[in-house]
Amino acid sequence: MSADGPCALLVTGAVGVGKTTVTDAVGEELAARGIPSSALDLDWLRRSWPTPADDPFHHRLELATLQAVVEVHRSAGAQVLVAAGVIEGGEDRPDYEAAFGCPVTVVRLMAPRDLVRERLHHRHELDPEGLAWHLARFDELTAILDDAGGEDVQVPIQEDPPATARAVLEAARI
Repeated sequence: MSADGPCALLVTGAVGVGKTTVTDAVGEELAARGIPSSALDLDWLRRSWPTPADDPFHHRLELATLQAVVEVHRSAGAQVLVAAGVIEGGEDRPDYEAAFGCPVTVVRLMAPRDLVRERLHHRHELDPEGLAWHLARFDELTAILDDAGGEDVQVPIQEDPPATARAVLEAARI
């Protein structure tokens, strides 16, 4: 993939690996390179209550909102769209490509389990129920992502978010 035409990156991984932080850093790196781009957090696009029983993670809402947001960002000049989110399997890729309006490179962030558990403990130190859910979800989602193999590339997190962002862009050939 190159940044010559519209393209999209979906930064994925289990909870706590740094998807949102790295997506922000990728956006900053693209701006520093002079590449018109937008960084999006898919979690915010699907935040709504109540949650439908047949769509517990608001996947349909996320895709519909993403398509609308992409249109606005493309009209503002974004050539590269970078989104933090979870894609649990390759069967969802066509839906994301339709929403982005272009092929998507799925980049999975990898982080040591102990580091993620430490991050989650810190993030949810005042929320024991949330901590328990996120710890369990990390293990569950890691297994799902391992089995699915839906990513194009895996990128281990680096010493800091900007270094990880550069590794993501290199892996995606941007």
